[in-house]
Amino acid sequence: MLVPTILKIGRYVVHVSVRRAGSNATKLWITSSGEVLVDNNNSKIPEKDLNGIIDVIKNNIPDIEDAWFKRFGEIRHIR
Repeated sequence: MLVPTILKIGRYVVHVSVRRAGSNATKLWITSSGEVLVDNNNSKIPEKDLNGIIDVIKNNIPDIEDAWFKRFGEIRHIR
């Protein structure tokens, strides 16, 4: 199953998926209050890069949620 790419941040790609993150992937969650939480950073993105990615995601939540809705037909947050 192909997952839609939402953003490219430098060499990193943001996409939406309901599958488990691969063993070497980094997984982030968007909460209902608009926070971005790191579930795991198995790809070992350096902290400075990860913080930048989180900031970009926070600034693009509407686009990310829109892509999620188009792909899965609903929006579900972890809290």
